[in-house]
Amino acid sequence: MATDLETRIRDAGLRVTGQRLAVLTALERAPHADADTVHRAVQRELPGTSLQAVYVVLNALATAGLIRRIEPAGSPALYERRIGDNHHHVVCTSCGAVADVDCVHGAAPCLAPSSTGGFVIDTAEVTFWGLCPACQPQQHRPAHERRADQQTHHVTSYGTED
Repeated sequence: MATDLETRIRDAGLRVTGQRLAVLTALERAPHADADTVHRAVQRELPGTSLQAVYVVLNALATAGLIRRIEPAGSPALYERRIGDNHHHVVCTSCGAVADVDCVHGAAPCLAPSSTGGFVIDTAEVTFWGLCPACQPQQHRPAHERRADQQTHHVTSYGTED
């Protein structure tokens, strides 16, 4: 019996492979993950999988509409499985944590631009920037204490610590 993920992959016109299943599973466990984070997760399940293979799978899944690629300014590309809606993101300016924000006005594209330049608008991407709950208390401490913490608090994959 085919799993839900296998069915989704086939319905998107792709062949079901262990790497595709592992990438989708990794993104379920770590939404808004970059390729390195996905690669580490896939390696635990499928040792020997190259980073290049993960990039190929991420690209195929994004092209097929099974995952979404987002690119917050100053960050590597991030991938998520939440698709099919026009949600936005909030990014912590201190640690880089990313969270989903539901569409501000409901249906896509959520925003009405003053001019479309003749384009037909399908979606809008909005990125909100601020401090996550974990980083907010740090902002009330002296600057030298915050710098010391930033040197030891190392976030390598948005939302997960090394």
